[in-house]
Amino acid sequence: MPNIRSLDMKLVDDLFEMEGGYVLDFSDRTMASFFVEELNVDIDDVRYREFGSSKAKRLRCYLNKVDLATAVQTLKVLWEYREGIRRRDNRADRIENAEGKFLELLNRLQGKNCFPSQGEAPNPVSILPKILELKKQLLGFVDMQPQPRGYAFEKWLRDLFEVHGLQPRDSFRLCGEQIDGSFLLQGETYLLEAKWQSAQTGAADLHAFEGKLNQKAAWTRGLFISHSGFTQDGLIAFGRAKRVICMDGLDIFDALNQELSLVQVLERKVRRAAESGNPFVPVRDIFPR
Repeated sequence: MPNIRSLDMKLVDDLFEMEGGYVLDFSDRTMASFFVEELNVDIDDVRYREFGSSKAKRLRCYLNKVDLATAVQTLKVLWEYREGIRRRDNRADRIENAEGKFLELLNRLQGKNCFPSQGEAPNPVSILPKILELKKQLLGFVDMQPQPRGYAFEKWLRDLFEVHGLQPRDSFRLCGEQIDGSFLLQGETYLLEAKWQSAQTGAADLHAFEGKLNQKAAWTRGLFISHSGFTQDGLIAFGRAKRVICMDGLDIFDALNQELSLVQVLERKVRRAAESGNPFVPVRDIFPR
């Protein structure tokens, strides 16, 4: 027996914009990354292509093949992503009382969950081999010359964000200003500034990056990665209550070494910044060993 009856699946189709084989704004690549990061699931598994290979058909098949608890959890994380997109784009919901209908659906499904589940467990996906390869690559940058190392570091960061399902975009230039890239975190857009130089980053570079953000949409946020870290005076001069969070090379090393999710690391940094106003809180303070 399927987890989700046909009438409820029509609601799922509407909520997650699955007309024409799509699912929200996902591409095949970003949907695969999302399922790995959020659910540790390989949505490209051949088992979920029974009804066809489109994103929508794979999702429908998956929701009715996995155990009910997994199906419910999947719907919840997709809903969070959906709402993040709506907040980002500041758009009204095209479905009347969408949240109420979604909660009713969850209640029905969770009510069924008191019975033994007949679904199958999804195949877990491990990103550990990719993380180990990224650690090896990072160590190899130390002996490179500054300019090629900077380019290599930007590409490396893109690969790191890709592994963790953050949908990165490569560097781009607007009106003469260079942006090192962008990514999505919980549906919010972040611009990226990345530096690998011998000197620590001071207030001037931080203020310059904040200035770039001020020229963009009001909801845009920023992540400044300085491999050599930040001067204490610079952080003090930069001030609090900014739209920038900061990360240094030691943060990256600690996150890789402890096999932490980059999504979790960034979310904790954002929360600490919101609570304290401080743009830089080291990973070792957030995740003490």
